[in-house]
Amino acid sequence: MAPAEILSGKIVSGQVRDRLKQQVLEMTEKFPGFRPGLAILQVGNRDDSNLYINMKLKAAAEIGISANHIKLPNTATEADVLKCIASLNADPAVHGFIVQLPLDSNKPINTEKITNAVAPEKDVDGLSSINAGKLSRGDLGDCFIPCTPKGCMELIRQTGVQVAGKRAVVIGRSKIVGAPMHDLLLWNNATVTTCHSKTSTLAEEVGKADILVVAAGRAEMVKGEWIKPGAIVIDCGINHVPDSTKASGKRVVGDVAYNSAKEKASFITPVPGGVGPMTVAMLMQSTVESAQRFLEKFQPGKWTIQYNQLTLKMPVPSDIEISQSCMPKPIEQVAKEVGLFPDEVELYGQTKAKVQLSALKRLQNQPDGKYVVVTGITPTPLGEGKSTTTVGLVQALGAHLHQNVFACVRQPSQGPTFGIKGGAAGGGYCQVVPMEEFNLHLTGDIHAITAANNLVAAAIDARIFHELTQSDQALYNRLVPSVNGVRKFSDIQIRRLQKLGINKTDPMALTKEEVNAFVRLDIDPGTITWQRVLDTNDRFLRKITIGQSVTEKGFSRTAQFDITVSSEIMAVLALADGLDDMKKRFGRMVVACSKKGQPVTADDLGVTGALAVLMKDAIKPNLMQTLEGTPVFVHAGPFANIAHGNSSVLADKIALKLVGKDGFVVTEAGFGADIGMEKFFNIKCRYSGLRPHVVVLVATVRALKMHGGGPAVTAGVPLPKEYTEENLQLVAKGCSNLNKQIQNARMFGVPVVVAVNAFKTDTKAELALVVQHAKEAGAFDAVECTHWAEGGKGALALARAVQRASQAPSNFRFLYNVELPVVDKIRLIAQQVYGARDIELLPEAQEKVALYTKQGFGNLPICMAKTHLSLSHDPEQKGAPTGFVLPIRDIRASVGAGFLYPLVGTMSTMPGLPTRPCFYDIDLDPVSGDVNGLF
Repeated sequence: MAPAEILSGKIVSGQVRDRLKQQVLEMTEKFPGFRPGLAILQVGNRDDSNLYINMKLKAAAEIGISANHIKLPNTATEADVLKCIASLNADPAVHGFIVQLPLDSNKPINTEKITNAVAPEKDVDGLSSINAGKLSRGDLGDCFIPCTPKGCMELIRQTGVQVAGKRAVVIGRSKIVGAPMHDLLLWNNATVTTCHSKTSTLAEEVGKADILVVAAGRAEMVKGEWIKPGAIVIDCGINHVPDSTKASGKRVVGDVAYNSAKEKASFITPVPGGVGPMTVAMLMQSTVESAQRFLEKFQPGKWTIQYNQLTLKMPVPSDIEISQSCMPKPIEQVAKEVGLFPDEVELYGQTKAKVQLSALKRLQNQPDGKYVVVTGITPTPLGEGKSTTTVGLVQALGAHLHQNVFACVRQPSQGPTFGIKGGAAGGGYCQVVPMEEFNLHLTGDIHAITAANNLVAAAIDARIFHELTQSDQALYNRLVPSVNGVRKFSDIQIRRLQKLGINKTDPMALTKEEVNAFVRLDIDPGTITWQRVLDTNDRFLRKITIGQSVTEKGFSRTAQFDITVSSEIMAVLALADGLDDMKKRFGRMVVACSKKGQPVTADDLGVTGALAVLMKDAIKPNLMQTLEGTPVFVHAGPFANIAHGNSSVLADKIALKLVGKDGFVVTEAGFGADIGMEKFFNIKCRYSGLRPHVVVLVATVRALKMHGGGPAVTAGVPLPKEYTEENLQLVAKGCSNLNKQIQNARMFGVPVVVAVNAFKTDTKAELALVVQHAKEAGAFDAVECTHWAEGGKGALALARAVQRASQAPSNFRFLYNVELPVVDKIRLIAQQVYGARDIELLPEAQEKVALYTKQGFGNLPICMAKTHLSLSHDPEQKGAPTGFVLPIRDIRASVGAGFLYPLVGTMSTMPGLPTRPCFYDIDLDPVSGDVNGLF
């Protein structure tokens, strides 16, 4: 018979690569930006492994597969490898993933444990027990097949011979070739016999084979005379035998005696050049197949989320009852659903987690989604439902319209939670859950701020005390002590020397004058602006005397406590864009002035590094979820009067990357549009560089009636009948406030959607009147919302309006240039946003303008500290007052956060408890551990 036809793996693999290249091209055309992804994990640095990996990387590049080679050192432990595998398993950009064997580590590693750790849907080597099990039971369409057997089958198909009904013999029983080859032939309907080196009748069995696959690892073990005439012979062996004619002294042969076998076989693979090239080609084919499966199951950039179905009840139960009736998803599931990797998530129990900032770095090249800010008209003391609307909107966009959407909200203070307002998790069927976790402690960020703030306060008074009681040299000896005979400046002390213009690093080289300048901050106690804080409403700490112990040697002064969320450290947390930026902002915080009028900073006190350490975990956003299972970032909670009243820049930035270009991030600005929204635009967006697409302005019939001249609304007191009966005249008159707040939003060039938050006492006519007025005032759209009672379903009209508005032009612009003089910036806000005729700076404010301008802080943005109950400074003036003069009592600086805050009228940064605080209703079930009464 004629010699066997050569099955060239080089030719066939080339055909496979050309086909794959075309498939990848079609994928990328259909899904722009998408590429199949292959990860190759290597441990150690074996030369043979490096060679094989380079072949794979080269093939991937040729086909258009994005290949990533991850190399761990040979000191890597099993835990190191498993951690890396977990990260790659979670990466949606990785569709194929192989562990290069052998693992070249000097530490003991269980290879089977490692291969089984690879996610079966990414195990393109087909080595995991799950894929092997599926192959053994014939689930060929739902598993990956090891690359060498898969390549052998492709070569067999090239012969045109039907496998079904043929007798096949496989020599070898390894998990990588022999065993899977047996299963593959079997489920292609061949009658299969597996032999090995111990088979006593090996020649006899080989002689029966129509198809012979040899993977025994023994040079030329199978003789030509054993082979059945016309058989197909696939030789997987690679062996080296001595050959003096070769420069290396050896040559490569297979497991089959090739020269004699080709005279008997009809088809035969050469060695080299047969099965070898097919293995790499099949790895590429499996990677492309995995990417195709991914595309069938997932849309690139589209989350696959399990949403929670609400069981609505009427009347609507209490917030805590609704929250506790919900079974939240495990927070690690939420994290996985939105595309976070396991090593980017730190679990705090089952329902909350912190997200590492490394996620932002990983996603930095991803496009941002649509940015939506929720604000409101000037509210009643009861609030008009901004948080509820924020949650309702994201539930509608996510659970009902299936958009990628994130809510970003502030963390509430325990002050109002236990005071008069209660919790801030939303309400009704629009809540962040569990609400007791949200409202109490969360992950401890506010406690970290309390500790950091009070460390600065303690450092201020301790420094004044020590400077009053010690000589220059004594201070210097303690500030720069000799340790083991060596004196050395710390990094923060080097920065202080540089600030003083002293360019020396040897502590022994300073002159007496330089030592004096270095050790003496010379703080003027009357200029201290830094106060101690506590996250509890305690009116008796509004003014205190400190230093009364005899150990303080007569040094005492009047001081005060503020609520923790008013601390500048909270504002810094909310505006920082990373650890380094946060640390620099801490260092710039001005706590007082010296007696010469120079600003004294946290860096001067030497406390900056310690603050960063205390806040290193607080800077990571907190991940939670809504009742309907949409993701929420809860991070930072700065006051909305003396600070900017918005959640963190970092949470917004990470969320915008996670949702992708077609998704939405909905964040909330504190108080009314004249305060929280104005600061969101002029401060937060200025520092973050983010540009909003839509403003959602929340309005209620109740608040508009108040602005129309209705009786006072007081927390804890039943509403007068004007608010529970239809009164179109009051509503129409009160729409002056709505009109002004719409104008305020449009002033920044952003489309406005008005959300009319409906209460059960509102009539259809009243709601329709508000919608009409809003549209006439220039809103992009205005819709009635019933989300409090219906969850996301009740905000569907709002969600669709926001979607449409996000497609409209947004010509965002700031209200003022920061280079303008301080007084001009204040006047612009007062006149343009509040409607004032002018401003009046009282003497103390005039002095501060001069001081801050002299100190170089005049180009900071302005953060007006004003009542939220009126557009003016007078909380009794409702509607849209005009012609008033806005009094500026004082101006203070949050230099680290990056703004000046003028004080308009009088206000307290330490609220007091009411006669009947919320905590009367809060209790703990000692059996179940459930929190009761929180609202």
